[in-house]
Amino acid sequence: MDRLWFGNWSRTGQTHWEELFFLAKRTNVPYTVYMSITERRKQILEWVAGSQARNGFPPAVREIGKALGLASPGSLHKHLQALEKEGYLERSPGKKRTWNLTAKGWNMIGRPVSPSIPLLGQIAAGTPILAEQNREEELPIDPALFGAGEVFALRVRGDSMVDAHIQDGDLAIIRPQEEAQDGQIVAVQVEDLEPEATLKVLRRRNGAIELHPANSQYKPLIFRGAQRSRVRILGRLVGVIRPKA
Repeated sequence: MDRLWFGNWSRTGQTHWEELFFLAKRTNVPYTVYMSITERRKQILEWVAGSQARNGFPPAVREIGKALGLASPGSLHKHLQALEKEGYLERSPGKKRTWNLTAKGWNMIGRPVSPSIPLLGQIAAGTPILAEQNREEELPIDPALFGAGEVFALRVRGDSMVDAHIQDGDLAIIRPQEEAQDGQIVAVQVEDLEPEATLKVLRRRNGAIELHPANSQYKPLIFRGAQRSRVRILGRLVGVIRPKA
């Protein structure tokens, strides 16, 4: 069996093997790829992947340490930072649950890349909904669970939709579309009024577009004539996720 080795030389002159290909001339066995990663770090990747699959969101650092018996926070953070540096994990600064597998991480543990739902932040007027600059992070959840091939998530702020059982802090799952039927809950932008996308019940009456909250303490927004062009429908609500406290 002949072997071809591919690697990068470090400053010390030692070889750091990123990939090692075994090519068998006399058999039909395909080559195998070995990545330079310790067994402990591979265990971390596998556990994070399993937690995402079970719960629909990434685990907190303390959960990783407890599950793998890593009592020292410093030791765990060292592993996580190394995995991030090597491109197997990524995080969103300031988030409680920060660590997600990258495509490289999923490949490392021999699983296909996990489907995900983008969590969007503020959407600028005129910007495509799913543009990269709108994305805060990726939720490791299969969009098929909501009966759609493509969806995005928005974080609910405030109590204007509580009567529809949508609370502050919930994640609203939205199917992108520019039109919706009367009575459906939609994600909308209102030019010069709402700095972020907002959830409202869509009504059309006497040629006007009405955006109704699901809370009697708030009044609907009504747009007539040319004012209707200020309303931009981003999509229709297809589900709600309530993160753990």
